[in-house]
Amino acid sequence: MSEKDIKKEQEKEELQENTANATADEKLNQVDETANDTSAAETQEDKTAAELAEMKDKFVRLMAEFENFRRRTAKERLELTKTASEDVMTELLPVLDDMERARQAMEESKNLDTMLQGLELVFHKLKLVTLQKGLKAMETKAGDDFDSDFHEAVTQTPAPSEELKGKIVDIIEKGYTLNEKVIRFAKVVIGA
Repeated sequence: MSEKDIKKEQEKEELQENTANATADEKLNQVDETANDTSAAETQEDKTAAELAEMKDKFVRLMAEFENFRRRTAKERLELTKTASEDVMTELLPVLDDMERARQAMEESKNLDTMLQGLELVFHKLKLVTLQKGLKAMETKAGDDFDSDFHEAVTQTPAPSEELKGKIVDIIEKGYTLNEKVIRFAKVVIGA
């Protein structure tokens, strides 16, 4: 072989070696990039998982806080309903005391006028306390139009006159409102 051939052969081997080295370097670079991409993806997954865990923790805490709030308000509502009438009862205690004194006076005294005056005073005091708390008797009288928002028809009776047909003929039981809300409908008889 000639020197030229040997040189060509050497160049060919060098070229193959360089190509092999370059291919190996490229493969290494690709492996490094893949590892970097994988570690970047793993890092992103770790961040996402951490955020998810944090959000779940916040959600669980919020739900627990809401449940505690619901229980507390339910308990407060129960306590409020139990003690809601406390102020009314406190206001009625003097009336109750007066009723007891009136009963004792009735047992001792036989004077009817004195007993009636005492009962009238106690009744007036009771009415005053209930008015202060917002209880009002409905102004219903015979001859008024029947209104189902305020009256409850117990029965119908033949109307004594033509103008009383469909109107209130008699009041059996008074109706009451508490702070403008009907708490007991007036029981009435309607003319037919």
